[in-house]
Parts: sequence; structure tokens; C-alpha cells
Amino acid sequence: MVSSRPSDTKIKKGGVKKPLPGGPPPSSPVVRLAIPNKGRIAAPIMELVEKSGLHLPETGGERRLITRTLDPHVEILFARPADIPEYVATGAADLGITGRDMVIERGSDVKDLLDLQSGRAKIVLAVREDSEIHSVRDLAGAKVATEFPAITQNFFKKQGVSVNVVLVGGACEATPYLGIADAIVDLSSSGTTLKTNRLRVLADVLETSTHLIANRESLRTKKEKIDEILLALESVVRARGQCYLMMNVKRTALEAVTKVLPGLSGPTVMDVASKEDLVAVHAVVNEERVYTLINALRRAGAKDILVMSIQRMIR
Repeated sequence: MVSSRPSDTKIKKGGVKKPLPGGPPPSSPVVRLAIPNKGRIAAPIMELVEKSGLHLPETGGERRLITRTLDPHVEILFARPADIPEYVATGAADLGITGRDMVIERGSDVKDLLDLQSGRAKIVLAVREDSEIHSVRDLAGAKVATEFPAITQNFFKKQGVSVNVVLVGGACEATPYLGIADAIVDLSSSGTTLKTNRLRVLADVLETSTHLIANRESLRTKKEKIDEILLALESVVRARGQCYLMMNVKRTALEAVTKVLPGLSGPTVMDVASKEDLVAVHAVVNEERVYTLINALRRAGAKDILVMSIQRMIR
């Protein structure tokens, strides 16, 4: 089921929801999850949602603002990452996935449920490579361009330095060379863009990553469904970078193999119906270790080794 309406509710002042004609009542059990419609974190978040089991039905390539998932009690709201914290705070969405930087910038009253450990980046203070500015205090009275005015003001307030914040909507890196600002406060994931634009990092302002946030009232009224969604997303995050090893081992070599084999809680050992007196050994290991681990297991006596990816892992 796909809804083409911009929203089933409208927000009145004070965050009170008033149902639109034809929309579900306020007591509707449907949980609305807001995710980015574009930007650097949009694609990874969409992949995370799909892996968690909240599949979106095929819509012929057309994306609606609000789309139901295959779970009839969960729907997706596509929104600008910067708007998601307020959508969640006011109750337009029950849950949201966006950058921690967006939540802090908006100062939204939401509950942080889970660091999804993706979209890691830093907000940094940077100046021109040839600038004579070498410390934060050198910027007293200077102009600082940014898309994050609240974060920027708070940073300089803690430093005891007064600056003039220049709000820009994009291309922040160009402002020091256009004479618009003496420094910038901007998001940086790899540092490549800063180097390309001949900028030098003066200080780290804030570390950020993608987080799952919740409306505080929804946590009370829709707790069971929200807990279910949280567990689903958490299981995908936990499975990242892990793989599942299965192998056959002669019982006489079992001790040697288990010494080689790391695991979350130790390997699982099961008898095999075989005349060779074999046991099956299963373990979850970090995929970065698999390359060297396979040879070590072979030398220790393991055979018939299978390496499988893990989509979700629940403890």
C-alpha cells in the first residue's frame, strides 16, 4: 500500500498533531520511520532498512514521500536529513535515522536509541593552507562560514572566542578564497575535499555518525513495535564485518583447531554421522581474519571449510 499524501497529519504549534481528513487516528498502531531522501548517508541507510527486513514494495521506480513497508504496521517517510530530528521531536515521525550532527544542530528533544556505526565523519574548523591563523584564539573577531551555526557558536563559546558566523547553504570550502570568511566549520569524512580546496584543519569540532532516534511519547505508546524495529536494525549493525565458518574436523584434531579459532563465545562443536569420527565446528569470526585463518585451520586439521556471510546477528 502506497500513500501519495504529503502526510497523514499536520503539525500545529506546540507539536500537537491534528489528523487530516482520511488519515489514521492518533491511536494508529503504525510506526513511521523517517529516513533521508538524499545525501551521503541516504543509500547506506536504505540498505540497512532493507537488510533489517523492512522491505519496501516495488513502486515502478517512483518514490513517494510516505511509503508502506511489507510490514503493515511500519511505514517510511522520506525527508531531508536536517528535517528528520524535528519530525521525530514533534511526532510527525515516531522514529528517524539521521546524522548525530543534525540532531545536535537542531537541538531537537528526541531519544537517541542506537549508533548505527555508519556515515562516520567529523565537523572540523579549517582555514586556508597559507593562512597565518594557527590556533582557535587567532580567530577572535573573524568571520567563520558554516552550514552548522548552532554547533559553531557552541564550539567557539566553549573556547571563549567571539566570532562572526556567516551562514552558507553550500560550497563552504570556497568562502575563504572568495573573501567571504576567514575560516569554515564543515563536515569532513576523508579530508580529501579539504585538501583539494587547499584548506588546513585547525581543530576538530564534533564527531558524528548515523543514529536511530525516537519520539519520547511514541516510546511509551508504541513501545512493542519500536523495540521490534530497534532489534532488527541492531542485528544488522552487529553482523557487519562478521562471517560464519563451518568445517569438519577429526576428533583427534579438535583441540588444535579450537586453539586457532576465535569466536564470539567459543566455537560450536557437533557430532557428525561419519565413519571418520568427525565433528562439525561452527564459529562466528571477524571477516578481516578469514584470509589468514583458513590456512591456519587447514594446518590444524580442519577440512570442508565453508565461509558464509551473516546478514543479521541477534544476541
